[in-house]
Amino acid sequence: MQLIDGKTISAKVKEEVKNEAAQLTEKGVIPCLAVILVGDDKASQTYVNSKEKACKACGIRSLKYTLEANTSESALIDLIQSLNENDEVDGILVQLPLPKHIDENKILEKISCEKDVDGFHAVNVGRLVSGLDGFVPCTPCGIMRLFKEYGIEVGGKNAVVIGRSNIVGKPMANLLLNANATVTVTHSKTQNLAKITKDADIIVVAIGKPNFLKADMVKNDTVVIDVGINRLENNKLVGDVDFENVANKCSFITPVPGGVGPMTIAMLLKNTIKSAKNRLKRLK
Repeated sequence: MQLIDGKTISAKVKEEVKNEAAQLTEKGVIPCLAVILVGDDKASQTYVNSKEKACKACGIRSLKYTLEANTSESALIDLIQSLNENDEVDGILVQLPLPKHIDENKILEKISCEKDVDGFHAVNVGRLVSGLDGFVPCTPCGIMRLFKEYGIEVGGKNAVVIGRSNIVGKPMANLLLNANATVTVTHSKTQNLAKITKDADIIVVAIGKPNFLKADMVKNDTVVIDVGINRLENNKLVGDVDFENVANKCSFITPVPGGVGPMTIAMLLKNTIKSAKNRLKRLK
């Protein structure tokens, strides 16, 4: 069993980003990410602060907009439109979840697909499904980078994705499919889940249920990717995988914390650089 070290690979990606940001800046394009936070959700504040810190460390300009929880949908849309029209902004990210009176899908659609560094816009989703170039959601993109770094072959393998969210499950399935894996997507209505997972060479779990994937659901030498981050009553962080009992059966496994988590922000920075490179091309 080999642990997949997301911290080390994340640091490698950030170093690449730092070098690319410096090269772009020399050419007159300073990469810029705008992050919008609506309300005072503590977890969201932590994520936004982490993104801001990572940007600064890598030479990416960071713009943070903190709006009151009672901000109207139209006011948020006006801010997004102004950032869409600002040629010096490469990426726009609206931190989710949003307050209940704001329609998340409507807001995500208002972000220009050329600045959608989260990869949530329907145009970028369509590009991913079609196997075309576009922005890919950061967590699944980070997982594909982990496969690459550890020499984990995906083509021809049976891959099972547990969870069908727009943020992880669906894009993960499409990335695996594009990489020639045979993909099964499972969810809360799936029957005989253990039978399906026992046939898998690769399992990606992203459902937000602590220790959900048990040892008897996994065959020997499986690659297990744990996207879950759950805090137990004793304040301990655990993933969606029963790590202690599953790990010994795996060829590769991601720990929680320190596995997939660090890759998400690293790939967000990578997407911002990609957008800045596109801006440079338009200027030429």
